[in-house]
Amino acid sequence: MSLRVLLAVGVAVLYLSPVMLSRAGDRTEGTPGPSYVAAVYEHKVILNPEPHVPLSRSAALEHMMRNLKVYEEQAARAAEQGAQIIVFPEDGIHGFNFSRLSISGYLETIPDPLTEDWNPCTQPDRHNQTEVLQSLSCMARRHQLYLVANMPDLQPCPLTSHPHLDPSQTPCPPDGRWQFNTDVVFRSDGSLAARYHKQNLFFEKEFDTPPRLEVVTFDTPFAGRFGVFTCFDILFHDPTVRLLEKGIRQMIFPTAWMNLLPLLTAVQIQRAVSLGANVTLLAANLRHDSKAMTGSGIFTPSTSIYHHAFHHPGEPEEGELLVLRIPVLDSDWLATQKQAKRQGETGGQGEAKGQIGEEGEAKGQIGEEGEAKGQGETGGEGEGEPLSASLPILSPNPSPSPSHFISSMMCDPFSFVLLHGSEGQLTVCDGPLCCHLQYRRSPQGGNTELYALGAFAGNHTADGHFALQVCALVRCSGSEVSSCGKGVEEAESRLDFRLEGKFGTRYVYPSLLGSGMVVDGPDRIEKTTDGRVTMEHSGMSVGLVTACLYGRVYDQD
Repeated sequence: MSLRVLLAVGVAVLYLSPVMLSRAGDRTEGTPGPSYVAAVYEHKVILNPEPHVPLSRSAALEHMMRNLKVYEEQAARAAEQGAQIIVFPEDGIHGFNFSRLSISGYLETIPDPLTEDWNPCTQPDRHNQTEVLQSLSCMARRHQLYLVANMPDLQPCPLTSHPHLDPSQTPCPPDGRWQFNTDVVFRSDGSLAARYHKQNLFFEKEFDTPPRLEVVTFDTPFAGRFGVFTCFDILFHDPTVRLLEKGIRQMIFPTAWMNLLPLLTAVQIQRAVSLGANVTLLAANLRHDSKAMTGSGIFTPSTSIYHHAFHHPGEPEEGELLVLRIPVLDSDWLATQKQAKRQGETGGQGEAKGQIGEEGEAKGQIGEEGEAKGQGETGGEGEGEPLSASLPILSPNPSPSPSHFISSMMCDPFSFVLLHGSEGQLTVCDGPLCCHLQYRRSPQGGNTELYALGAFAGNHTADGHFALQVCALVRCSGSEVSSCGKGVEEAESRLDFRLEGKFGTRYVYPSLLGSGMVVDGPDRIEKTTDGRVTMEHSGMSVGLVTACLYGRVYDQD
């Protein structure tokens, strides 16, 4: 389901133990140790023009097969470039904006791979009305790829295929069936490896919230274990943080994400979660310009490649295939491989079942050995003395700067103070949260761009209630203070800065967005045991749009 209005909330983990993240660029000299080739495809979805009108099964299949034809072409291109796994976006096969009734022709019943071994490509007659599953299975088998796609699932009620659910404790929907927004994973032989039902729906009236939370993983012979979550899930504790707490460091992320400046564009949050949680994120988004949908990437803590489309009048909307060699991050798999190598064994050739834990046309691009080619992170190699050497350490308890004002950002009332002059120090507080900034500014071409430092600590109340603590340095969209917090894509001023806050949560992640939707990795991030988080950056090659420390206080939701 498309995320029509993104909420100003976020998820990532910087644990309470002191940590420091060195600069994460988009290019490396090589990928040390075991690696694999991953692909994501940003799909220009072919939509049903009347999604609220029910279709027959044959008409719905005709529609879905048009999107699956594109998937087939892109899977072939990815395989030609050596990809071992490919991820397609949320809603990419069927589209969005259905009613519960009108999506009926699109539904297939997806068996639980924990209770049934099934290869839809080689065993097509086992289950009726599974043409999409068969198509995806044969696609994976034909191109020898692990393949992840998103589709609607129909399950009987009570949910008989769920091994851990007590039907007596969960009421059935009024129409007597479950309908789920579902990710499916196929092994390279076409067998079904994993099935995940999206937990956090966003006004998706055609789907049900699963009666029990699913924390889903699957194993591969080339990189070990991956976790799966979908779109809006990334902003919540369940299942995203639960996967992190289980030690999963490789994440699959199908999404249908609408970009919302200044804090939650697609590539911005994808990079931030990868960096802040120290994980690989394989993120595939839809391309749909009228709904501001674009932004996909392959992100690891040390390398990335990503795509954000800009629509120009007269130009066609197209998809984008990204392919990149990246390091394996599954420590258990790496240890097993190391031991097998010592023993002279090949190791890691078996294919394991998916696992579930119950917790309450575009040009393809490939980088060899972690070297991203095409659009990636830029900046950070500026000349001159680094900020940390030229500015004094912030005082432990700086006083709030005068003349603060309130302005709305992401539908939340932020407390702001303006930046003045070419350098300085500022503090702004909102309730228990105080945000501190040291900066040195290099305006380009005599511009008079307005910047402000903002703080927000409280409940986000637009389309939900979420507890936040946020420090953000933003470029205002105009020359008036009322424009601070509004979305803007371009900036000319380059700022060296140190942004710091003392948070009442351990769930904080950094984001850094430059002019033209350039995502960058900070020079340094530090976290202390008392909740203080510091992000430092200098030498930007483009103007600064947003720098943010984003805290999520889940236990206050």
